[in-house]
Amino acid sequence: MAIYAFGLSASFWLAWKLRFDFQVPNNYQSMVLFTALWIIPIKLFFLAVLQQYSGLLSYFSIRDLIRLFAAMAFSSVIIILLSWVIDDTANFMPPRGVILIDFVLSFMGLASIRLGIRLNREKADDGANINQHRLEQVGIVGAGHSGANLVKELYIRKGLGMEPKYFFDDNPDKRKSHLHGIPIIGKPEILLDPDFSCGLDKLIIALPSISGRRIKEVVNIANKAGLTCEIVPSMEELTTGRVKVSKLRRVQIQDLLRRNPVQLQAENIKNLINGNVVIVTGAGGSIGSEVCRQIVNYNPKRLLLVDQCEVQLFSIQQELIERGCGNTVLSLVVDVLDLDRMESIFKRYKPNLVYHAAAHKHVSLMEYQPAEAFRNNTQGTIVMAEIAARHAVDLFLFISSDKAINPTSVMGASKRLAEIFLQSLHAANNTSTKFMAVRFGNVLGSSGSVVPIFEKQIDEGGPVTVTHPEVTRYFMTIPEAVGLILQAASQAKGGEIFVLDMGHPIKIIDLAQQLIELHGHKLGTDIEIEYTGLKPGEKLFEEISHKGENLKKTDHPKILRFVSEPVEIADIRKQIQEIGENLHHLEPDQIKLKFKKVIPEYQPFLT
Repeated sequence: MAIYAFGLSASFWLAWKLRFDFQVPNNYQSMVLFTALWIIPIKLFFLAVLQQYSGLLSYFSIRDLIRLFAAMAFSSVIIILLSWVIDDTANFMPPRGVILIDFVLSFMGLASIRLGIRLNREKADDGANINQHRLEQVGIVGAGHSGANLVKELYIRKGLGMEPKYFFDDNPDKRKSHLHGIPIIGKPEILLDPDFSCGLDKLIIALPSISGRRIKEVVNIANKAGLTCEIVPSMEELTTGRVKVSKLRRVQIQDLLRRNPVQLQAENIKNLINGNVVIVTGAGGSIGSEVCRQIVNYNPKRLLLVDQCEVQLFSIQQELIERGCGNTVLSLVVDVLDLDRMESIFKRYKPNLVYHAAAHKHVSLMEYQPAEAFRNNTQGTIVMAEIAARHAVDLFLFISSDKAINPTSVMGASKRLAEIFLQSLHAANNTSTKFMAVRFGNVLGSSGSVVPIFEKQIDEGGPVTVTHPEVTRYFMTIPEAVGLILQAASQAKGGEIFVLDMGHPIKIIDLAQQLIELHGHKLGTDIEIEYTGLKPGEKLFEEISHKGENLKKTDHPKILRFVSEPVEIADIRKQIQEIGENLHHLEPDQIKLKFKKVIPEYQPFLT
């Protein structure tokens, strides 16, 4: 406040001087101090009202400038109004010319003080943070909103050690223009012109909605030009509020596989979630945590995070608290197989919606531990579903897998058993709960993804190991898959299995090659690929439906659905009970053969 008081005093004194050409008449001399004693406090009051004292002096923004202008304008208007209504026989009021001049000077003076403090702080940051090292010269691909915001961040945060030099943009109308004083010189392909000397160290892609194909082209250009390449977060990441434009990262395989953003019918999702109590099991996992991130966007009354891993649960809890959801989320460390504890949770919190993501999903690991896959994936789902039915939950959504279709793996078979039970439970017509399942394939960035394995092998110099040259898989990003899961839930009538449209399958060998190139290496020269043979339970390709399952369109183009003929609930209960008998005293192959009695299409790997 002292700085503001000094600035206002100086501007008020100078306003008097300017009004009378620096020759203030004798009869006004005594008024200068007298009027300052009540006018300056009025101005200080309006500065306080408009929160100028609470802001850090060294961080002065456009918003602060507008508030400063408003404070000076409001206070000056009040003073002028007072000059009209008060009978100034006691020389209580300064001339209106002084008031108007003071308005201009006080605004310009305080703004100059704030701007000077900010510039001094930024200059100090330059020296302190970059230690006099040369700033990296960067080119920014995308002369749009994100590119402009990135440049402002780089100017403000000199500690990042980067200086924007050029903009590149595919729009020919922008060529030879400037954005924030930085020239826009055309498409990034100009970097391959031998006559063009760029003087750059790094290329940054600042187009959150850019296609995966174009990202790959820009990365290849950067590699050929000898530049490193980074990218701003995707539109999915920005819209969920997890990151800001300035959160740069290395280009990842997820970026190369970007498709057009999925358009969700957000109002339908909001109608389902808004004001309801929601449980997410497996909330600390890659899928479950993203379900939580997206659900909080639709204003649930309460979100219960259920997981037996306290480390992962704490991580997603903290993330949601930092997003301002601390009063909404509640973390519960509990195993979904703990019947008594889950019953008490349902009784106490009365959830309306259950998103069941808790599962063992590592195919190769579960192949040798079918008892655990059955307990967690099948029995855990049954426990949760039956509790949901007893408590008349509105909706129970089971996150399944495309590996449940004509399964060859234990993981897929355990998920298929859960699907069969849920459809039978719904068909029994003794509950108001709508039971449904959603199938989809591999998601990039999950804990079970092949990508981290490939990246580790590349970092170690290779070789990259692929099981078979013809192996294909469907891939989605986690935010895309979860968005469609929430969309499918809003369409549920009960008893359905929804299948997400994941586009075209991708060859794993192509994925490996793209990763090698993404890391700046050449296949066959720097890094080799080795074929190791299919793993137990692994398929050459995944399918989207069982024989006889007739997929039908839904209200969303990326979601298909079907309802198969359910098994009698008493029969499936008996069959699952038989599988569970003496479970931990049986050999893995014996358990797999029990699965096959219930799922004839299951083709187990037997040792």
